[in-house]
Amino acid sequence: MKYRLPIPRVLAALLSAWLILAPALATPQARVQENVVYGMYSGLALLMDVHFPETPNGHGVLYIRGSGFHTPLGLDAKPLKAARDERMTSLVDAGYTVFAINHRAAPRFRYPAAHQDAIRAMRFVRHHAQDFGIDADRIGAVGSSSGGTLALALGVMDQFPPAADASAVGQTSGKAQAVVALAPPTDLALMINSWEGAVDLVASYMGAPVYSDIGEDGIETELERDYRMASPISHVDRNDAPCLLVHGDKDIVVPYAQSEAFADAMQDAGGTVRLLRVPGGGHRLPPRTDGPEAMQLLDVMIDWLDLYLRQ
Repeated sequence: MKYRLPIPRVLAALLSAWLILAPALATPQARVQENVVYGMYSGLALLMDVHFPETPNGHGVLYIRGSGFHTPLGLDAKPLKAARDERMTSLVDAGYTVFAINHRAAPRFRYPAAHQDAIRAMRFVRHHAQDFGIDADRIGAVGSSSGGTLALALGVMDQFPPAADASAVGQTSGKAQAVVALAPPTDLALMINSWEGAVDLVASYMGAPVYSDIGEDGIETELERDYRMASPISHVDRNDAPCLLVHGDKDIVVPYAQSEAFADAMQDAGGTVRLLRVPGGGHRLPPRTDGPEAMQLLDVMIDWLDLYLRQ
């Protein structure tokens, strides 16, 4: 014989359960959605982790970790979409939904693979903005080192190297509305003036050192064109996203002159740019650093994004 609760008791039980669950449902929770597939390349899944803030501000940031455009070939290699670091945590705490991406990298994949993946990730996020609870017209990009190059590319490049992408995502804009780049290579050809190891990394990603293929009679070679197209400095104009660059003046991996030249070029073009020089800073900038002005790098980053994404 089946036992049935009387209707009033059933309703009372359901009401009690709802009252218990209601606070949890009503209160936003910081959480991470791991391994979201934002694209596929020949069966290889391109992944991102989505870091949702406890109190969302309705805006998103694509986060690209520095890697020298390289990642190990082993099947147990660590992902580029790193666990939450202090910079990412500060973004999430400020209410930004953060999209930390993996991308194809050398030595297995060369230019324009990482550039194509960055634009695909931005297009995917924008196409699904409503699902993520963010404004599709206000998405920023933050990156360090090679990740800074890709973040700047999202802010200044109107045309990316072509990729086979006829999907609805592929028809979506991949332009960032604000960029923060830390110690970024901005002119890959001029990285020949950097530390030899950094030159080798750039040459490996691009396929060869640029000085090995110098054209004659002023005719640009294919390799020279690739270096130019891969370099954010080659694409600046007055309509680009506002760009904040943070760079240590003692950086021997990516010379400070790389950010200085980009800032000068963008100013000449009439764009919005700020270069924050970190006195005595090397390539791995600490989130917070002491200096003449006691610069707070995390605060400056958040202030820049707030100014141009939340206005």
